[in-house]
Amino acid sequence: MRASFCRRVAFVTAAFAAASLNLAAQSGDRGRTEALSRRAAERLQALQREADKLTSEERTLLGDLRKLEVDRQIKLEEREQLVEQVAQVGAELDANADRTRELEAQETNSRPELRARLIDMYKLGQGRYLRLLLSTSDMRQVGQAARTLAALARIDHERLVIRERMLRELKTARATLEDRRHQLNVLRVNAERAESALEEAVAARNSLIHDIDGRRDLNAQLVAELQTAQQKLQATLRDLSNGVPADAESLPIRPFRGDLDWPVSATTGNRRSTRTGASGAATGLEISAAEGALVSAVHEGIVAFADTFGGFGNLVIIEHGTQNFSLYANLLEMSVKKGDRIERGQPIGTVGLAPAGSSELHFELRIDGQSVDPLQWLKKRP
Repeated sequence: MRASFCRRVAFVTAAFAAASLNLAAQSGDRGRTEALSRRAAERLQALQREADKLTSEERTLLGDLRKLEVDRQIKLEEREQLVEQVAQVGAELDANADRTRELEAQETNSRPELRARLIDMYKLGQGRYLRLLLSTSDMRQVGQAARTLAALARIDHERLVIRERMLRELKTARATLEDRRHQLNVLRVNAERAESALEEAVAARNSLIHDIDGRRDLNAQLVAELQTAQQKLQATLRDLSNGVPADAESLPIRPFRGDLDWPVSATTGNRRSTRTGASGAATGLEISAAEGALVSAVHEGIVAFADTFGGFGNLVIIEHGTQNFSLYANLLEMSVKKGDRIERGQPIGTVGLAPAGSSELHFELRIDGQSVDPLQWLKKRP
C-alpha cells in the first residue's frame, strides 16, 4: 500500500508540475500576444495619423490646384486678348501701308500733269505775266488767265503740302503702331511664359496628388493587413483565456515601413548604402559599429538561415512571413540557429569584421522577394 501511495503522490506531483509548466507557457504566450496586440494598435494609430496628414496635404494641394487653374485661365484669356490686339495692330499697319501706297500712286499719276504746268510756267519765265498780256488782245482774258494760273499754282502747292503732311502722319502712325506691336508681342511672350509656368505648376501639383493618392492606397492596404493580424491576435488571446492552446502569431512587416528599429544600437554614426545592378538602387546598408556590439532582430520572425556563407561571413536570415526577409552579415558570433522563433529586438549575434577589415554590419531587407533600401524602412536617425 505504501508503494501504491507513493506512486499516486508521484503522479499527482508530476501532473501538477506539468500543469504548472503549461500555465507558465500559456502565461508567456499570453504576454507575448498582448505585447504584439499593443504594438499593432500603436502602429495602427501611427498609420491613421499618417493617413490624416496625407488627407490634409491633399486638401491643401487641391486648394492650390484650383487657384493655379484659375490663374492659368486668366493668363490664357490675357494671351488671347493680346493675340487679338496684335492682329488688330497688324491690320492697322496693313491699312496704313495701303493708304501710303495710294498716296504715292496718286502722286505718280498726277506727276505728268503737274510737270506739264510747271514746264509751261517755266517757259513764261519771270516775265510770264507781261508775255501773257502781250499775247492777249482782250484785257478781260488776261485777268482771267492770270487768276486761273495763280489758282492752279495755289492748288498744286496745297496738294503737295497736303500730300507731304499725310505721308508724315502716316509715317508717324506707322512708327507708333510698330512700337505698339512690339510692346504687345513682349506682353504676349511674357503671358505665354507665365501660362507655361502655371501649366508646369499644375502638372507638379497633379503629380504630388497622384503620389499622395498612391500613398493613401498603400496606407489603406497596410491598415487592412495590420487589422487582420490584430484580429488573429485577439482570437489567440481568447483561446488562451479559455485554456485552449494556440499557435504563436506574429505581425506582418510591411505595415512597419519607416518604423523598424536599427539592428545595431551602438553605431559610430558611419553608414553607407550598398548599390548594385543597372538601376543603382540601394540593396543593402553597411553600418559601422564596435566589434562585438550586439546585433538585434528588426522584426519578429523565424530564423531561416544561420551559418557561414561565402562573401557574407557568418550570416543570419530571418523570415518575416512569405517572401519577407532581413539579412545580418559579417557577424562575429551567432546566438541563434535555424528554426528559432525570434522576437523583435532579440539579440541574434555580434558585429564582426567585414572582408575589407573594417568593423561593420552588413544589413539587407527583402520585401515580397525584392531587395529594398533599408533606410526607407528603418527609423530616421540624425
